[in-house]
Amino acid sequence: MSVFQKLVLASGSPRRIELLQQAGIEPDRLFPADLDETPLRAEHPRSLAKRLSRAKAEKAQEGLARDGEGDAFILAADTVVAVGRRILPKAELVDEASNCLRLLSGRTHRVYTGVCLITPSGKLRQRLVETRVRFKRLSREELESYLASGEWRGKAGGYGIQGLAGTFVVKMVGSYTNVVGLPLYETVGLLTADSYKVHFNWLAGTRA
Repeated sequence: MSVFQKLVLASGSPRRIELLQQAGIEPDRLFPADLDETPLRAEHPRSLAKRLSRAKAEKAQEGLARDGEGDAFILAADTVVAVGRRILPKAELVDEASNCLRLLSGRTHRVYTGVCLITPSGKLRQRLVETRVRFKRLSREELESYLASGEWRGKAGGYGIQGLAGTFVVKMVGSYTNVVGLPLYETVGLLTADSYKVHFNWLAGTRA
């Protein structure tokens, strides 16, 4: 019996691809979903992460069905950084990143990632993961140097913990990979619970 199973990642994020590869998982196709990610009025950060991850998965499902590729596992995720109920943007402009970092400086914030899996049979499962992160108080030099690095671009909250901003973290409670953009423990749990053979490539590697 063939063990081939198709996995589509509803994202073009290099960080999410690298995290899946770290777990021995290679997506068969990338299907980034172009969505309006503007929060709804009074929407809680938790709710936004869950809503967007599901919307991304469902949009990919629709596109794959049009392409005649409905026999795949579809994985999607969305990461939201928040201070209290205030949702921070995915910074594209230096002023956005600066405002985010000034707000995070010396404070604890929360990172939420919604993970959504749609199986080939159409079953939908979701998980929401929360991590608390505390930043040191940033000096002017640290702030200006980080902004000059450009690492903040396109990242929720204006920083990427896997890069230079890792030096800002005083304390973390919860999943590190969640803050990077895809909580591996929960993601692998979703896949294995629905019979995706996550560990097949691990076994194949031992035969080399």
